[in-house]
Amino acid sequence: MESPWGSSSSTLWDTLGQASSVAQLVGVDALGLVSMVVQAALVARRHRDACVRLAQHVELVGSLLGELELADLMRREATRRPLEQLGGALRRCYALVTACQDCGYLRRLLLGAWMAEELRAAQHEIDMFIRLIPLITLVDNSAANRGRAKDDEGVHSVVTYCSDRYIRFPTRSSEFTKIHIQSATELCSVGEQPFAGKLDPQEQNIFDIEELVNLCTRIEEAWTGFSKFNFFRIVDATDNFSENRILGWGGFGTVYKGHLPSGLMVAVKRADEHATIFGFKSELQLAKLQHTNLIRLLGWSIHQKERALVYEFMHNSSLDRHIYDRIIGPLLDWSKRLKIIKGVIEGLVYLHKGSMLWIVHRDLKPNNILLDDNMEPKISDFGSARTLSSDVAEECTNRVVGTSGYKAPEYASRGIYSLKTDVFSFGVLVLVIISGRKNTILHKRGDTVGDLVRDAWQMWKDQRLHELVDPALGNGYEIAEITRCTQVALLCAQEDPADRPTMADVAAMLNSESMSLPVEPKQPTALSKGCAGEDTASTYMGQTSRTIDITITSSAPMSTRVRIILDPEV
Repeated sequence: MESPWGSSSSTLWDTLGQASSVAQLVGVDALGLVSMVVQAALVARRHRDACVRLAQHVELVGSLLGELELADLMRREATRRPLEQLGGALRRCYALVTACQDCGYLRRLLLGAWMAEELRAAQHEIDMFIRLIPLITLVDNSAANRGRAKDDEGVHSVVTYCSDRYIRFPTRSSEFTKIHIQSATELCSVGEQPFAGKLDPQEQNIFDIEELVNLCTRIEEAWTGFSKFNFFRIVDATDNFSENRILGWGGFGTVYKGHLPSGLMVAVKRADEHATIFGFKSELQLAKLQHTNLIRLLGWSIHQKERALVYEFMHNSSLDRHIYDRIIGPLLDWSKRLKIIKGVIEGLVYLHKGSMLWIVHRDLKPNNILLDDNMEPKISDFGSARTLSSDVAEECTNRVVGTSGYKAPEYASRGIYSLKTDVFSFGVLVLVIISGRKNTILHKRGDTVGDLVRDAWQMWKDQRLHELVDPALGNGYEIAEITRCTQVALLCAQEDPADRPTMADVAAMLNSESMSLPVEPKQPTALSKGCAGEDTASTYMGQTSRTIDITITSSAPMSTRVRIILDPEV
């Protein structure tokens, strides 16, 4: 159906009254646009079903984009152009969905049928990008392989049903991926569930507003420095949760930069619709913790269905942006990196011992290390944290969280976590800080620790650690300090948790140069031969009445194990 106002995009935006909003979205990245479209769809008043369907497709695009290194892809001409086109498509989706939020009777009458057609067209456009993103990834992998030959990496893929075909998308996850299909025509959520059985009950709970208010009030009464914030002041401080204020995404919601009337800058984490009470309660533990190397939780705010937590603001963002950014990376010299390493140690020692709560973070990585004005590190994002009954306790969960490459082997494969889980993640983190590299798990070849850990061990053994050091550091480092830090990191990243030191031991080893290290790190388990060198792809599919198991191997590098769970049509 042809638009009554013509086909030009500029006329479309003027007609929808979105010109100024769309102009403001030009600087927002794709993931930010995805979040905005989904949030706008939730409050649509007209064509609500069509808006929600479009948001579901957009959310799937966001899930796929979340597995890509967007900064790197935007630097390449072949991958930048389709991503820019995706950004344009998402901005159009946002304009359409926002236009459905409210409008007068006459405009509603004029826009009615045409708007429904535009929403369907937008959904088809997004579907095209769902097919395109895997191709973008293949281009990226091909470019990376031309730059440096590597062993085939075993990674899983997400298979999505869209416009009568299945799409295979490689991810960095090390778990078995499950996709629930409710019907043959509906896109559904993609989630990781590596173990059989139900989730822990406390992790399934949805928000109980009254329970949360009572909990926050009790904590406020018991702990100084933690207070209630007026929700409307938070709205003003964040410019009504403007997309321009988005800092990132935390364990259960979006994080915004806020400017309070007092002049204080804060970070506001706004819980999303599907957040569990588990994540909120885990974050609230921060109110009871006071340490210079932990992010400070300043307060809370609950208004009707809105839930928000307020944190101190870190002007130097997160560690990953400094390590992986080619422009500001060289500014992070070795003395600053060593300072960050030691600060993270102090924070973990406090969590594991000093707080008397025996807290295991479970998602320690560069993204969750924030830096203040003095480049002091602050451990953040406690949405996945758990308390233990003692410093030697082990617990088991069916809900494995965290990031591939940083998860301890026993946790990734069996769901067993302890304080030694954080020790492993810390070891990988130190190697990343030293090398500027990421740790990739070669799952297809039986890998448990990652390529960075194995390479570092070999370089340490051969006394050629200068090859491990981030080129951005130049010659501005002491090889003796690099050697000591690497050896301690390798001790932390050992496969058997019993072989790993405690964080208190780590602090002693790095703070005393005269102290000889007690043992040498063990060599990581050798990789299996895998399927390296094969140029063909093979697929095996087994089906029962309820599931379809698919295994795909390829030299791409892709090794896929996908389970599709078939639910009855509704």
